[in-house]
Amino acid sequence: MTKIGIIGGSGLDDPQLLQNAHDLDVDTIYGKPSAPLKVGTIEGKDVVLLARHGREHTVPPTFVNYRANIQALKDAGCTLILATTACGSLREEIDRGHLVILDQFIDFTRRRPVSFYEEFEPHGAVHTGMADPFDDNLRSLFNDACKSLDITHHETGTVITIEGSRFSTRAESNMFRMWGADVINMSVAPECILANEAGIPYAAVAMSTDYDCWKTDEAPVTWDDILEVFKGNVEKVTSLIVEVIKNID
Repeated sequence: MTKIGIIGGSGLDDPQLLQNAHDLDVDTIYGKPSAPLKVGTIEGKDVVLLARHGREHTVPPTFVNYRANIQALKDAGCTLILATTACGSLREEIDRGHLVILDQFIDFTRRRPVSFYEEFEPHGAVHTGMADPFDDNLRSLFNDACKSLDITHHETGTVITIEGSRFSTRAESNMFRMWGADVINMSVAPECILANEAGIPYAAVAMSTDYDCWKTDEAPVTWDDILEVFKGNVEKVTSLIVEVIKNID
């Protein structure tokens, strides 16, 4: 039976969006997730919502307990994960408010546990394949839903995840562009890595909120800029998630 995990932020726990909703306070062998799980239905499908940074955005990116978040969704019986994230654009053509259906990531974090495995059983090493980390079927559903709703989007994109909570220097931003990254954020890694390790299909839609700082013809990004764009577009992301869920078997 399909049970859909959603990892995201503001707007996705709207009581009008989630039917028959109730909170579930859980613990895992890796500690507590960022927030209680909100369990209910969307379009008649069983859904479990998790606020990545806590419901009041109190958990900085480096200190999100990604292992507990993924484990909590797995323990709750989730068979797939849809994630939403804000991002900075590293490409002129990815404008503010555009959505990017991610297909690759570059992990530039340094301080986060990136695996459930802290030791291997004798002769039982586990090395998870990560060539194509985002599930193709879920990505297709995201792209089809964007087309159906006439949402401006990019069908592929490479995200680089940095540690944060600071923003990039101009030198870093330009380096990431040279590396081939299209957008930048602070949360997809190791979240996507751990979902793959746990055997849960995972896909993420990124909303471009700014141009980081590589563009010298405008002011560098600020947190207030991100919030303004995000709040103006959260309904678009919410509509997209609902449309995707409609089409999940």
